[in-house]
Amino acid sequence: MNLMPIKGQHHVSSITANAKKNYEFYTQTLGMRLVKKTVNQDDTSVYHLFYADERGNPGTDLTFFEIPNAGNTYSGTDAITLTSLRVPSNNSLEFWKERFETEGIDHGDLERMNGRATIFFKDFEGQRLALVSDENNKGVSGGKPWAKSPIPEKYGILGLGPVLLTVSDLAPTTEIVSKVMGFRQVGKYTLDGHDVHVHETGEGGTGAELHIVERADLPPERPGRGSVHHVAFRVETEEELYKWAARLKELRIPNSGFVERYYFKSVYFREPNGILFELATDGPGFEGDEDFDHLGESLALPPYFENKRAAIEARLKPLNTKE
Repeated sequence: MNLMPIKGQHHVSSITANAKKNYEFYTQTLGMRLVKKTVNQDDTSVYHLFYADERGNPGTDLTFFEIPNAGNTYSGTDAITLTSLRVPSNNSLEFWKERFETEGIDHGDLERMNGRATIFFKDFEGQRLALVSDENNKGVSGGKPWAKSPIPEKYGILGLGPVLLTVSDLAPTTEIVSKVMGFRQVGKYTLDGHDVHVHETGEGGTGAELHIVERADLPPERPGRGSVHHVAFRVETEEELYKWAARLKELRIPNSGFVERYYFKSVYFREPNGILFELATDGPGFEGDEDFDHLGESLALPPYFENKRAAIEARLKPLNTKE
């Protein structure tokens, strides 16, 4: 079966217990744009918020499910333990370090991750994040920060950078990533005294890398608020996604089959250490039900949920995103 290479990261979805504070942090502190306020399609009683570049281009989305009763995250292995976000230059990180200090954001010093200037930080729930410089990126291009962001465009977040997986057994995850998904192993670096193995796909670069570290010494992570639910990878078209679903079936890898998400189409499966992966199409995108100037301002529902809008809205705590 002739498959086009996976193009890179599509989105990362995490858990928050407080949609209002989450909205304030990611739009006002980080300057990302809320491009869609919708609901978790598997549980319409909770919000699903999408933050991204100006129009939610694939590879720029950081999304959150609101689970109000989510407990603390107890970090460990067999989990996605770092989400990085791309910024235009090394100089951008000086701006961000000063901003984090002014805003009282938990952050580290400027350092390097896989040769790139980086600053590690956490949001108000302990979400593990990093900003990485795109200054020398020669791979997948980033997005475009929203013009109305509180962050100057020359420092603004361009999209997703490398995602770090921490696993208890490196070999089977590496086999799935390389032999099934087609990632290339391109090197390694050391983080907190442990080797991190770098894999890339498609054009490569900051927006197409998956980093994997083996930590058999840690207990399995207990997820809660501030943890990552899944990572999604970019597939060009719906036709291509069907090919991937067929390939997973042929290899007898349990998967969801084709799933309609309206803003994109998806297939879900778990790698051998239990981390949830998604393959998602680049389109159709977020402007099918809202125009560009008003993305994220109102509760958007896919057409197949519109007849339940009154009941869905009645269960949601109001969240003003027009400010």
